[in-house]
Amino acid sequence: MRYADIYQSWQDDPEGFWMKQAQAIDWVTPPTRALNDSRAPLYEWFTDAQVNTCYNAVDRHVENGRADHTAIIYDSPITGTVAHITYAELLNRVASLAGALRDKGVGLGDRVIIYMPMVPDALTAMLACTRIGAIHSVVFGGFAAHELAVRIDDATPKAIIAASCGLEPNRVVAYKPLLDGAIAQAKHKPDFTIILQRDQLPCDLTPGYDFDWHAVQDGVTPADCVPVSGDHPAYILYTSGTTGAPKGVVRPTAGHLVALHWTMKNFYNVDPGDVFWAASDVGWVVGHSYICYAPLIHGNTTVVFEGKPVGTPDAGTFWRVIQDHKVRSFFTAPTAFRAIKREDPEGLLIKDYDISSLRALYLAGERADPDTIIWAQNVMQVPVYDHWWQTESGFPMVGNPAGIEALPVKIGSPTVAMPGYDIRILADDGSEMPAGELGSIAIKLPLPPGTLPTLWQAEDRFVKSYLTTFPGYYETGDAGLLDAEGYLYVMARTDDVINVAGHRLSTGAMEEILANHPDVAECAVIGVSDALKGQLPMGFVCTNSGTSRSDDEIVADCIRMVRESIGPVAAFKLVAVVNRLPKTRSGKILRRTMVSIADNTDFKMPATIDDPAILDEIRDSLRPLGYGG
Repeated sequence: MRYADIYQSWQDDPEGFWMKQAQAIDWVTPPTRALNDSRAPLYEWFTDAQVNTCYNAVDRHVENGRADHTAIIYDSPITGTVAHITYAELLNRVASLAGALRDKGVGLGDRVIIYMPMVPDALTAMLACTRIGAIHSVVFGGFAAHELAVRIDDATPKAIIAASCGLEPNRVVAYKPLLDGAIAQAKHKPDFTIILQRDQLPCDLTPGYDFDWHAVQDGVTPADCVPVSGDHPAYILYTSGTTGAPKGVVRPTAGHLVALHWTMKNFYNVDPGDVFWAASDVGWVVGHSYICYAPLIHGNTTVVFEGKPVGTPDAGTFWRVIQDHKVRSFFTAPTAFRAIKREDPEGLLIKDYDISSLRALYLAGERADPDTIIWAQNVMQVPVYDHWWQTESGFPMVGNPAGIEALPVKIGSPTVAMPGYDIRILADDGSEMPAGELGSIAIKLPLPPGTLPTLWQAEDRFVKSYLTTFPGYYETGDAGLLDAEGYLYVMARTDDVINVAGHRLSTGAMEEILANHPDVAECAVIGVSDALKGQLPMGFVCTNSGTSRSDDEIVADCIRMVRESIGPVAAFKLVAVVNRLPKTRSGKILRRTMVSIADNTDFKMPATIDDPAILDEIRDSLRPLGYGG
């Protein structure tokens, strides 16, 4: 079947479509119906089923003759370690840790916070929780103590599983002092912790409270899988909210299994046994969906990579991993490729490697600017697919369904809606915008299986945040347009559509223009306050390594290019050349924080910021332009 036929089959019979996809999952009690709309607009899926996530990700592959197939490849250029873990080995590790948790009183519905680096044990911890029906919440290893304390108080975990340290290219980050500080600050106190001691920086353990990862498993009886209801939360994942208070996105078990399994072949175009690599972190939704769960549920080999796109040791590390492990499908964020392009503008390092195993590159996590896509296509010589989704959705909302049919790529668009998603472009009054016109991207309810049904302990906030602005729709918070063929163009966060003297302009469109400059490696455009026009666009550009042109020449080029493409209406005349942009640890540019700095207004330090020191650099770059205080 072609994509259009499959999408139409979902539109014609959503219930039948998802019940058919559910047949790929091993159920304890199969569902008798897909959608539960008894509390609309709060929808749930497969609520009458009984199932276990860990069984579907691990046990069934062992039982079905794939025990000796590799489940996880651990590749750490920082430590020089490469390890292969079979499905049978993974089952033993998971069942043992789950038994230790069970013996210490963790059971169905209890929460467990996981605070770990990119090591296979992080996946073991996640799967061990789902094995016994505990609800895990992964928090970035190395997250500040205060931010970890906020999540401890919201999730009220019975236990915390952590590592003694994490490793960055040039430093070791001690986790235990941060964990101790967070527990001291939090009102809620976990019953105990389990600590994975790493050789690079072991830590002291408090007897009777902190338990060594290996010692706590000595002599335990491995735990069996505990059936849970289809609507049981598999995990809580905190995402930053507009108020500064984190939002706990809830992931329901059954819908998660069904949706993720469907994506692996139909979307990412891999078969069981193929090597799939998502270069992300378990702290992000990509790490949950496409490092841990989806590849294992589908029977793939997943890569756990402890490194960076540059600096471990150089800008060729991605090519080396693809070559060494015969990666078939590769998923990362556009910012990773911008970092590689900045270090190796001509893409010369790829000539040292054989990446012929690779079918395609998938980009998501932020807007993939056309310049980055074209560069990646030219260097890698494989299809490059942008796709669009959110922590809240848990899997792609819009993309190119290469496993069904590789649709023509329109650079700048993540392509078309996936089954389950009825995408609309709405005006402020809720009316639909004509094709080609900018508006708010919304999704007609109900959302498909696997998407968030609510926020943890915050149903009212869920309704207010997502379902109130456009009744009957989920508000994505992104702005964009649909073309006549149904291709979506995500232009900016709704907050990043700026109003210049009454004209609504997309900062994303301006970023596309700046990114086309041959000396610009990376860029961002924000809207700053202006007494006359309300707002003005301000550009920030990072230049390529080794460029011979002066900053003043590049700034003049950028201003001219935007004015030629968009016109004088853009009033584009403010550009700063900077060494780097402030980002989250996943690579998202912190535009809202940059606006606050430019407008000299108070802001809360983003919890996920990669390097707070960069904010002072941004402020310094703004002062010559008359902004930043």
